[in-house]
Amino acid sequence: PCRDTVAAGLAIGLFFSMIPLIPQSIFAAIIAMRAKANVPFAIAACFISNPLTNGPFWAAQIWLGQVVIRLFHIPVPSFLAKAHLTLPVLGMVSMSDFIVGFVALGVLMALCAYPIVHLFSAILPHYLPTRRSREKALEKVC
Repeated sequence: PCRDTVAAGLAIGLFFSMIPLIPQSIFAAIIAMRAKANVPFAIAACFISNPLTNGPFWAAQIWLGQVVIRLFHIPVPSFLAKAHLTLPVLGMVSMSDFIVGFVALGVLMALCAYPIVHLFSAILPHYLPTRRSREKALEKVC
């Protein structure tokens, strides 16, 4: 693994970890394979959302969804404005806030993956090297 593939795999996994679906790791693995990213990191990142962490993530997604909808004046379709979701701790919330929130939080977490991986690579370069170009690899073989 190199830092570029690990960063891409972590970003894909963090994005899919915010989507409230059961097979999120399968979707992350498929997208990581198509993007030539690190598949184990994509799958492992999906496990930050679990039954213990779902409550805080859902609260953050609903809050972020409300902020994004108000800040950017996003028009909400009428069927989503009428749909509500009942969560145990949070009560009744709008489905549009939840959908916009999990997409926005997924994008934010995916964007945070790149600086984290590159900082780790800068601190410990032996554990996560940069990707070599094909010309340099061929020069060493010849």
